Amino acid sequence: MQANIKVFEIFQLKTGKPLCMWVFRSNRRIITTANFYLILSIVNLTIYQMKLLKIASGLFFATFATIITTNAQRVKLAEGKLDFLKSESSINVEFTYDNMSVGKFSKEDDYIVSKKEEYNKKEPGRGDAWAKSWVNDREARYEPRFNELFQKYGELGIKKDAKYTMVFHTTFTEPGYNVGVWKKNAEISAEVLIVETANRSNVLAKITVQNAPGRSFWGNDYDTGERLAEAYAAAGKAVGKFMKK
Repeated sequence: MQANIKVFEIFQLKTGKPLCMWVFRSNRRIITTANFYLILSIVNLTIYQMKLLKIASGLFFATFATIITTNAQRVKLAEGKLDFLKSESSINVEFTYDNMSVGKFSKEDDYIVSKKEEYNKKEPGRGDAWAKSWVNDREARYEPRFNELFQKYGELGIKKDAKYTMVFHTTFTEPGYNVGVWKKNAEISAEVLIVETANRSNVLAKITVQNAPGRSFWGNDYDTGERLAEAYAAAGKAVGKFMKK
């Protein structure tokens, strides 16, 4: 009977609850040393499974939180036709960001001022560095990712001297956030104009891109620049495939 009490005490110590009282009520025989360690192994396994369940639950809710904050990407032809591109093997690509809204800010300048002040209060100079990266990342990270995926999933190459130019104008940016369990994907929306390179006033077609998502598959997108780079990659892939039709 002492072995029974010892197993019970160990179980009670590890779990805080007498979850195996039935073992002692239904079996009044003295527990052998072998049985004692068998039951102890079951206790340890149960505790391990409970820990795994807790981790899995956290991952589930993190994924769920991501899903509910993400809208489906939409690409559509708003004006004109794309037939004239069928005879072309390349296109020039340019990017513009004027009159862009960011998150809850209708003007990008207001967003930059707000974030710059916030970061500088936390650490002197951090806001100034962030403001430079906010602009520099466009040419260094976003545009290359767009061009890469556009060419990979489309039929057109990119050349400066191409007959036609595609102007990708970002109209909205959602930087998103990732603080571990809780995250919100980045997003961009854009208006895409296709014009004659030699006569930019001649707009031949307009494509709209809504809610291009910026997220990392493994969820390690803690850097705003990384999230937005993925949003431009998603947009490049979608536009390339759309113009391929």
